Amino acid sequence: METVKSFSTFVENKIDKNSIKSIAIGGFDGMHLAHQKLFSNLDENGAIICIETGHASLTPKFYRQEYSKYPIFFYDLHKIKGLDGVEFINLLKFEFPNLEKIVVGFDFAFGKDRSCNSNDLKKHFKGDVIVIDEVCLEESAIHSRYIRGFLLSGDIKTANKFLGKSYKIYGKHIKGQGLGKKEFVATINLEVSEFLLPKSGVYITKTSFDGETYPSVSFLGHRNSTDNIFAVETHILDEEIEVIDKNVSIEFIERIRDNKKFNSFLELKDEIICDVNFAKKYFYEKLDKIKND
Repeated sequence: METVKSFSTFVENKIDKNSIKSIAIGGFDGMHLAHQKLFSNLDENGAIICIETGHASLTPKFYRQEYSKYPIFFYDLHKIKGLDGVEFINLLKFEFPNLEKIVVGFDFAFGKDRSCNSNDLKKHFKGDVIVIDEVCLEESAIHSRYIRGFLLSGDIKTANKFLGKSYKIYGKHIKGQGLGKKEFVATINLEVSEFLLPKSGVYITKTSFDGETYPSVSFLGHRNSTDNIFAVETHILDEEIEVIDKNVSIEFIERIRDNKKFNSFLELKDEIICDVNFAKKYFYEKLDKIKND
């Protein structure tokens, strides 16, 4: 069975599958707190097995590697979904000959038509099987589908709590409409695919490119007051920087406001200045707190 192995874009690793002693299996979209609980049960020679459905939108594809020290091996669900439970386990044993431990979540299912569960895994795998109970935060279960719901409703703070980190998207730097630098504030415009976008509006963010991270304020939604085109734009605070790297990431920290339609450019400009000042206040207060701690 063909496997696709993908590693971090920042660090090149070459992993000998014979060295892998433990694996965690799942979809792992989001690489959130519950997923990290599974990973904490891996030993030094561990690895992560991502069953790729093609629907991951919080951390699609190889972007998952950014949130784990363990190498990640991707398996295409469509290529393995016809295997029964025993065939799937035999595949894992073939791929990782020295496998001693498998870690899964409480709701893990495998085999054709998801007919097998962790009890079947324990029955057919002659090694340790660790089953992690449902992980909760503030009495609420942590699941990727809930995080998607928080993002779509604009509740970025709760989404980040469940993720255990700031929600991040990546996009390709593209040319904007040109009004920002001339009429308002300079922005970096992004074309984003694969990633789930939070609810339209304005957010306090951090923007990274060319190996650096900057405080920023970002907008996503239809530009109702200008060309009505959907856009993802980010403004770097107190900096005028030319973007060289085509790949840009945005981390969402706090929601400022909904998307609005303004009656004039002057009203829009005043609101943008308020957004920028709100974001600056957030970062200045955070910096002062760090200095005083």
